[in-house]
Amino acid sequence: MFAKIAGTGSALPERVVDNFEIARNVDTSDEWIQSRTGVRTRHIAGEETAVSLAIDASKEAIKDAGISPEEIDLVIVSTVSAEQLLPCLACEVQAAVGADNAAAFDVNAACTGFITAYQIAVGQMKAGLAKTALIIGTECLSNIVDWTDRGTCILFGDGAGAAVLKADTTCETEILPMVLHADGRKGGVLTCGSGTGNGKSAYGRYVQMDGKEIYRFAVKEVPMVIKELLSLSGWEAGDVDYFVLHQANRRIIEAIAKRLHLDESRFPMNMMDNGNMSSASIPVLLDSMNKKGMLKPGTRLIIAGFGAGLTWGGTCLTW
Repeated sequence: MFAKIAGTGSALPERVVDNFEIARNVDTSDEWIQSRTGVRTRHIAGEETAVSLAIDASKEAIKDAGISPEEIDLVIVSTVSAEQLLPCLACEVQAAVGADNAAAFDVNAACTGFITAYQIAVGQMKAGLAKTALIIGTECLSNIVDWTDRGTCILFGDGAGAAVLKADTTCETEILPMVLHADGRKGGVLTCGSGTGNGKSAYGRYVQMDGKEIYRFAVKEVPMVIKELLSLSGWEAGDVDYFVLHQANRRIIEAIAKRLHLDESRFPMNMMDNGNMSSASIPVLLDSMNKKGMLKPGTRLIIAGFGAGLTWGGTCLTW
């Protein structure tokens, strides 16, 4: 038995904030931001919330999968920016979409969160505990950004992406390799706790990041995890159609492609229009690729993420 993504969906806030608007509030410019991050615009929540975005993305994914909500056995939401602690977002999504037969819980693995949720769901399927799962990455990072901190406020955006995952009990193919790693000793390079930042967040917590250290971490560990997945799968790099990475920064993805000696065209990107959406970035990108017709039966992907914790990991996936 192995699992396949049967449907995808995404939701982005209506409000779009470009670099020129950011530059009116902090000492920066459109050229400076684009040259260092690749980001031109990002979506920022107004009336939307992490919950409402997750619900909208989930409904779209369920429709795309052609299933009824009652078929869903499991709902997993990855987020670091929920507006409330209780109830968990997954339970709110479960109620809103009518997945009455599903278990539901949240995970927090930051930008590696969607990959973590995917692997948990596949594990549940392999154990015979679920046949259909709804996995979601949703973020309203604007809730936890210090908008006076040039080092972080230029990077992040809000949004949600979802996927319906179905077990294929008719196929004897082994589950493709999946890996997760963590190094809590380096957790201090990317944090968000209750603090005394200069911003005016109503949530009392702010993202703080050592950007140079995150860059060094990502361009070292992501190529290594991709090589690990290739070794475990028996695939060659040329067998992979696309490398779908967490959309943190264009420079990081360019450096990863260069280290792997691969053409950048095989590394799709959307951070230019959406910014870094943490756990939402990979599922939103997958949905965009799906809608563009880039993902067809048999398309081979390696999906890899990295983020706070520090955490990183990846998955081989055949569409």
